[in-house]
Amino acid sequence: MTYSPKRAMAELRHTISMGARGTSSPMKRDEDSSPLMSDTQPVDDDDDGRGRHPYKDRDRPFFSYFQSICPSIGDDANSSRISLVVVIVVALLGLVSILAIVKRVNGPYLCKKDGITLHCPHVKEAPSLWENPYSATTSWKPCAERRLGGFSDLPPENETTGYIFIHAEGGLNQQRIAICNAVAVAKIMNATLILPVLKQDQIWKDQTKFEDIFDVDHFIDYLKDDVRIVRDIPEWFTDKTELFSSIRRTVKNIPKYAPAQFYIDNVLPRIKEKKIMALKPFVDRLGYDNVPQEINRLRCRVNYHALKFLPEIEQMADLLASRMRNRTGSSNAYMALHLRFEKGMVGLSFCDFVGTREEKALMAKYREKEWPRRYKNGTHLWQLALQKRKEGRCPLEPGEVAVILRAMGYPKETQIYVASGQVYGGHNRMAPLRNMFPNLVTKEELATKQELDNFRKHVTSLAALDFLVCLKSDVFVMTHGGNFAKLIIGARRYMGHRLKSIKPDKGLMSKSFGDPYLGWATFAEDVVVTHETRTGLPEETFPNYDLWENPLTPCMCKA
Repeated sequence: MTYSPKRAMAELRHTISMGARGTSSPMKRDEDSSPLMSDTQPVDDDDDGRGRHPYKDRDRPFFSYFQSICPSIGDDANSSRISLVVVIVVALLGLVSILAIVKRVNGPYLCKKDGITLHCPHVKEAPSLWENPYSATTSWKPCAERRLGGFSDLPPENETTGYIFIHAEGGLNQQRIAICNAVAVAKIMNATLILPVLKQDQIWKDQTKFEDIFDVDHFIDYLKDDVRIVRDIPEWFTDKTELFSSIRRTVKNIPKYAPAQFYIDNVLPRIKEKKIMALKPFVDRLGYDNVPQEINRLRCRVNYHALKFLPEIEQMADLLASRMRNRTGSSNAYMALHLRFEKGMVGLSFCDFVGTREEKALMAKYREKEWPRRYKNGTHLWQLALQKRKEGRCPLEPGEVAVILRAMGYPKETQIYVASGQVYGGHNRMAPLRNMFPNLVTKEELATKQELDNFRKHVTSLAALDFLVCLKSDVFVMTHGGNFAKLIIGARRYMGHRLKSIKPDKGLMSKSFGDPYLGWATFAEDVVVTHETRTGLPEETFPNYDLWENPLTPCMCKA
């Protein structure tokens, strides 16, 4: 994150807030209005303003200021008329000058050069709730796509070093990352990739095959100049079950975020010997800054160009996005909110949340059952929960999300598409968000039961619809980490950084929510300032950066 003086001041304000504000009444100190409280305040009838407004002439008639500027006004009728005309002319000229300056600072955003209308990046743009400033998004362009007119230097299938086979584990987005990594590893070792198998996950419990979700023909054809890919295990390899069960056919010692050299030194010799090898587990088994940049560019080529959902999934997502844009009877922008507050996420976070004693007791039992080693006897968890919240590592509650969005300036009428599992706490937990933003909608409310029935056969198909509707939104808001959010943010950055992708600063927000003396106007200012650079703008990469959330350096070029 680049250094921001305004953000530093916001953090400093929170650091000293308890000491500085503890001596004054919050109602006296902060008399600004809030959408969360009544804006009426008691007024002291005896207060005539003395002491608060030292300027003695603050109520002087407007004409008296002209007399102070031009003393001749009022000496006689003729001179008064002449002087008054002069003052009016000067005032009009001043007004025209001010309007010209404002126009130059805030617009217009178009200028003409050689008869062609162009965007003027040097002109300051007015802040927008729905898109990033044009001037901040024009310096980079995507450049990971296939080079048209190029030629393939790949050897025939029978002349590659051998075959690799992987299980893509987890949910849809973790599987997507594994597929991208599999193509990259095949390229590193000059091996033939067998079409990955989407392994059933114990949480997702889904039997989806690659061809049930992705366009296989496009996948193979788009990468034909990069990697040799085959649909199935070669016919000459008769014992296919051996790839799923035999340790002799499995490479199991691959470390997380392994460098390219590890595959060349440790995996390639075994592939040359056995001809076909399975790599598992394969979650996050390839690094980012320890592989050639061309390999990272290839991963982007797979992610953003080769992996396309089936046409029926794309068409349904387009239909849902179109309905979101026409919910008001005319064209409107819409926000997509990835709300991560399912029971499993709440439990795994080991954070403390608002709730009844009964709810907290049930959550404690759930955590003890699911994560006994982390739970232990539970006595250490309160301190751990406080520390995690201070560090911004807890999922945002629906009510907290609502307050942040209103502080940013989004009005009550905002159309919001919610991508979420079953929210922990149900309707009661969602009530604050729905009260502040009543136009919340899910895919189940946008589409008919019949329209979604075709996609219910595969959980990943429904997840793909959420993915695409979020990707197409005007503003995307994440509430917690995960592969879904970072792949969405990365794709929107790759599309040109124009689309806003808001990543809340949960650490700073936790300080705000914990400050009882913080007024609404100050809080709103802090939220706006803090998130000026957290909207999916171009951001330099750094060691061990996440390629999927920030594809800037390897996959985008200077415009």
